[in-house]
Amino acid sequence: MDYPPRKFVDRRDAGRQLADVLAKHAQSEPLILALPRGGVPVAFEIAKALHAPLELVLVRKIGAPGHSEYGIGAVVDGNDPQFVYNEEAMRIVNPSAAYIEAESRRQLAEIERRREIYQGNRPPTPTEGRTVIVVDDGVATGGTVKVALKALRKAGTGKIILAVPVAAGEALEQLEAEADEVICLQTPDPFRAVGIHYIDFDQTSDEEVVRLLEEAREGEA
Repeated sequence: MDYPPRKFVDRRDAGRQLADVLAKHAQSEPLILALPRGGVPVAFEIAKALHAPLELVLVRKIGAPGHSEYGIGAVVDGNDPQFVYNEEAMRIVNPSAAYIEAESRRQLAEIERRREIYQGNRPPTPTEGRTVIVVDDGVATGGTVKVALKALRKAGTGKIILAVPVAAGEALEQLEAEADEVICLQTPDPFRAVGIHYIDFDQTSDEEVVRLLEEAREGEA
């Protein structure tokens, strides 16, 4: 569906606009999964409107030996953490099994550390057989979102819905193959950057993430 171009006031305004489109999914009792940090205020409004639980999906890149920025895979948090590897990058780099094991565990430990900061000792909710709505504040290249979607599929998630306010058209096309449904309010051309499509795009702080997660849990209770 094509939507008219718009500027979002802020992330929570974008979330409210997405919630209007996602209202049809409320009866499926979805789990809302936000990519921190910017996806959390967007997802908060969706969770509130759909009376759905809000949690995070944490992704950490597994870098190549000596070149940490070159991703050869990633680990995604969850009830059963998933490791997703880039087969082409693995062939090029050909890292040792010992390196993969050590780096994967190191990134998993970092995910657990961040989850404790954001969500305390609450374990992730299982997604197997469940409808989930994955939310971010926008998609430029889609790399992180793609890994998250692949991991959710690998974990046996029921229906996967990706919901973003704005995205680059080319990146969105690649993500459509990874989700059962994609909701995006606009795909401007030229895209340039996520932030220019918001009036207020201040950085989301850790404190705001924690506050919104707590508020969402209170509302659900």
